[in-house]
Amino acid sequence: MKVLIIGGVAGGASAATRARRLSEDAEIVLIERGPDASFANCGLPYYVGGEIAKREKLLVVTPERMRERFNLDVRVRTLAESIDRTRKTVRLRDLSTGHEYDETYDKLILSPGAAPLRPPISGVDLSGIHTLRNLQDVDRIKERVDRGTQHVVVIGAGFIGLELVENFVRRGISTTVVELQNQVLPPLDREMTTPIAQQLAAKGVTLLLGDSAEAFEQSPEGIVVRLKSGRALPAQLVILGVGVRPESKLAADAGLEIGPRGGIRVNQQLQTADPDIYAVGDAIEVTDFVLGNATQVPLAGPANRQGRLAADHIFGREIRFRGTQGTAIVRVFELTAATTGASEKSLQRAGQAFRKVYIHPANHAGYFPGAQQMTLKLLFAPDTGRVLGAQAVGGEGVDKRIDVLAVAIQAGMTVYDLEESELAYAPQYGSAKDPVNMAGFVAAGLLRGDHPQLDVEKFLALPDDQRPFLLDVRTSEEYARGYIPGAINIPIDELRGRLRELPRDREVAVYCQVGQRGYLATRVLLQHGFAVANIGGGYKTYQLFQGA
Repeated sequence: MKVLIIGGVAGGASAATRARRLSEDAEIVLIERGPDASFANCGLPYYVGGEIAKREKLLVVTPERMRERFNLDVRVRTLAESIDRTRKTVRLRDLSTGHEYDETYDKLILSPGAAPLRPPISGVDLSGIHTLRNLQDVDRIKERVDRGTQHVVVIGAGFIGLELVENFVRRGISTTVVELQNQVLPPLDREMTTPIAQQLAAKGVTLLLGDSAEAFEQSPEGIVVRLKSGRALPAQLVILGVGVRPESKLAADAGLEIGPRGGIRVNQQLQTADPDIYAVGDAIEVTDFVLGNATQVPLAGPANRQGRLAADHIFGREIRFRGTQGTAIVRVFELTAATTGASEKSLQRAGQAFRKVYIHPANHAGYFPGAQQMTLKLLFAPDTGRVLGAQAVGGEGVDKRIDVLAVAIQAGMTVYDLEESELAYAPQYGSAKDPVNMAGFVAAGLLRGDHPQLDVEKFLALPDDQRPFLLDVRTSEEYARGYIPGAINIPIDELRGRLRELPRDREVAVYCQVGQRGYLATRVLLQHGFAVANIGGGYKTYQLFQGA
């Protein structure tokens, strides 16, 4: 068996090493056009900022080690030019010498990755305008930073863009972010990104939302970025982080099926239209695990798993790639934002029914020193309670809860299962009622009818003459610090004695700070015959929407 793999890094390198572990007899050839067969591309921004001090730490494994330890034929600085499916050969070119030759295969794995987009606008190829994909890119960016760059403009507020922003600020560089959409971190729902935008502002980052670059011009000081809004931004360094495009030309030229967004189409065994050719990683079209539609998800975790599964199938193992749910996480200074499964906006685009809850728990027991608040949004099916997606933003513990909920989605669990989930507890790690349990309690209670819920944005969208009677059940001190306009304050501890102050011919909407006292007030009022609904997530969630 001869296995030829085009592309290293996550998908290709994991396929090569897995193949060797499955077969000592196979001939395994790994082709990589760059000088590094496997490197930590997710760590590149932190090398710019100095948090990762040594460049060699970014090398997961060198070509020499792959040859020695795994007995692989690793050929770096080699480009795959074309595939002849009839002859089962790939035309290769040695980039060092220009020599071209054909390499045969029994099975071929394509792992070409995805290339950063360079929008076709004037001046985009000027010196000082960079994308970030590999070690050579990060070397060029770091060299400019080390020379004393004072102003950086980052185009795009996605995961990589914001990771770079954090590291530019760490180096003391004045940084401006330009984002076409009206929020940072577009995969998340807009209100969940409010704390991240506030964090950026607190760190001195200039954030320009709903704007985009129209042209780049050379200037004596470096570059001027001209925006569609008319603003002109001076910079010595510009980073383009506006997305990636699957590198599928090699596959398309070979007649393999390509999706409408450029991804190589594969089946559940990661085979292309040609059963002897597999494809993995950022270049392929995958199935959204929750929604079932075709999508593109350029993440290292799925790419690694796909490489391993492709090798398994080549060597006779029964496998099925079940799709991806887009679990992702990013640190932005002291905050962490994470997501898994469907977002509210993706569910809306798909026309899929859902309900949602927000909770604002601490990462561990509040009485134990150092507790940090997070915001957790849970999306679920209104009929079965099946968990569809989750997002969280906050300090410590965000990663743990998103990981638990990611597994819950994979397992097809419901909000009722979350109520019963048994998770590790000690006061420095969590609470007896973990945030995951709490999300389950709130969501399941909503579906059972224990506490009718009115979503914040739906309340705000109502005309004034159609709004319910608005009741704030926080303390008078909390109320004085800020409230939803039109709210009347009756603290929860006084509510039972002041029921006569509430209308019985009109719906009452209740809220507190994060939802818990609002829930209690809802239960009290329901049992006293009032038409009542709790505003989901309370004043804290209202602030998220106001900030967005």
